[in-house]
Amino acid sequence: MQVPVASYEQQEWSRRIVLAGIAAVVLMYAGWQNLHAPHDHFGGHAAALRSELQAASAAAAQHVGRTAEAATLAAAHLGHSPAAANSGSHVHDAATASPPPVWWSVVPFAALLLCIAILPLCRRTEHWWESNRNRFLVAAGLGALTLSYYALGYGHGVVDHATHAVSPAGWDAAVTVFTNAILVEYVPFITLLFSLYVISGGIVVEGRLAGTPRLNVALIGIGGLLASFIGTTGAAMLLIRPLLNANAHRRHVAHTVIFFIFVACNTGGCLLPIGDPPLFLGFLRGVPFLWTFELWPMWLFMNLLLLGVYFAWDTVRHRQENGDGSGTRESSDDSHANHGSLANSATTHIESRRIAIRGGINFMWLLGVIVCVAVLDPSRPVPGTQWHSPPYFRETMMLAFAGLSLWSTSAELRRRNAFSYAAIIEVAALFSGIFICMQAPVQILNASGASLGFDTPTKFFWGTGILSSFLDNAPTYVVFFETARAMGGDGPAVAGVWAPFLKAIALGSVFMGAMTYIGNGPNFMVKAIAEANNVRMPSFFGYMAYSVAVLLPASLLMNWLFL
Repeated sequence: MQVPVASYEQQEWSRRIVLAGIAAVVLMYAGWQNLHAPHDHFGGHAAALRSELQAASAAAAQHVGRTAEAATLAAAHLGHSPAAANSGSHVHDAATASPPPVWWSVVPFAALLLCIAILPLCRRTEHWWESNRNRFLVAAGLGALTLSYYALGYGHGVVDHATHAVSPAGWDAAVTVFTNAILVEYVPFITLLFSLYVISGGIVVEGRLAGTPRLNVALIGIGGLLASFIGTTGAAMLLIRPLLNANAHRRHVAHTVIFFIFVACNTGGCLLPIGDPPLFLGFLRGVPFLWTFELWPMWLFMNLLLLGVYFAWDTVRHRQENGDGSGTRESSDDSHANHGSLANSATTHIESRRIAIRGGINFMWLLGVIVCVAVLDPSRPVPGTQWHSPPYFRETMMLAFAGLSLWSTSAELRRRNAFSYAAIIEVAALFSGIFICMQAPVQILNASGASLGFDTPTKFFWGTGILSSFLDNAPTYVVFFETARAMGGDGPAVAGVWAPFLKAIALGSVFMGAMTYIGNGPNFMVKAIAEANNVRMPSFFGYMAYSVAVLLPASLLMNWLFL
């Protein structure tokens, strides 16, 4: 599906509408904090909140007959607040407080994955599925089935991930599951992606870029390098449009986007906790901020290997295109139309020209979002102060930076960038259902993870990796992190986890989140942006054919060399 380029007037109108919406959210949040927070913001609010949560946790523990043990456990986990979960946060005491759901409770989640995989391939549903409204209806319907199971069929209370209190059974359990999925996990996840999407959409790379194998390798490699420092989402949103622009004249583009997903959206982001959400959750659980730099040999090996494979692949494709008359030449106006809006910069002879970057102020807003993620953790004081940020303050600040980007960047720049909200709306629609439906399978894993026989780094790598391919990789990381912490080890520990186990869990969640479109949030967003610009991307299973052929052997080789 090709999305038409919005006119200046359309861009300006959407800019004003979204900016007004962001301003309203920020003002409402400020008013809510002013009404509910004590005047002593530097410590009083945090202390009061923690006291309330301790009391609630103790009461819940008495209710379920686990008074002393459960109260101690809840108090130990008080640091993990709603905003601490960048894209998903699960606590291991959920497994001890409530029994796991029955196996068939995973059916809605599996059905949603099958809808994402199959509906775009069927002639009767292909165009119907292109509507974000219909995607949301499917996601919401299957999410409602999951909530109905917790309300009518589960029969037990559910741990609230914000307070660690146990809800009553029935509809209260369903409400708790909904708040865990949406308020604790989905809101921080989609706020981060939305903010980075909007800000990077105001950065325009001008100048003709020829999509040669060397240039493409350079762009993908830069994405892999930036991913650890501005996050996989930031790197992906910053570079996907220049990459698509450079290859607008190419006949074969899908493989380039797929390798971009491999590197910039996943394998490049393992050097710092801000690089990928799973590592950030590890940081919140006590992993030192710079510990992940110990993964640099694996990071370097995997990314160089993927770039080498891509360069060979794209060189062959490029020569085939030159041989059949396509490739670096466009000969008619029709060829411009066939490649959508991004082909507008193509001319009769495509060659690289001097590059100019417009909208550079957005790099400052991008840095602001990164600082929010790094320091505004409600469970810890802001460095150098005793102040704990209130819940959702971090998300509000990220929205404020997105608003500053819209305010400081002209609609004309976004028009040149072929910017639209279609891709982020698609991600928001589908992942709203994914986060609800995956509550049951993640709770099952929390309950039974320690009995699955994971006792070597290799088993942890592949267990984390396989599940990160089909579940969001952040909650999968937490499940195996807590499992490894409970097991101990024979050597030095990092945040209570034996270092070889932690290394395997980190690598499995980050690297193998690239195995499917839904393994990591930016994967699906890049796919949506490419399709919006008339690049025909492979289906869910078609993408897996690439990942099984490339990532699986690369992971086997890395496992043999490093784990």
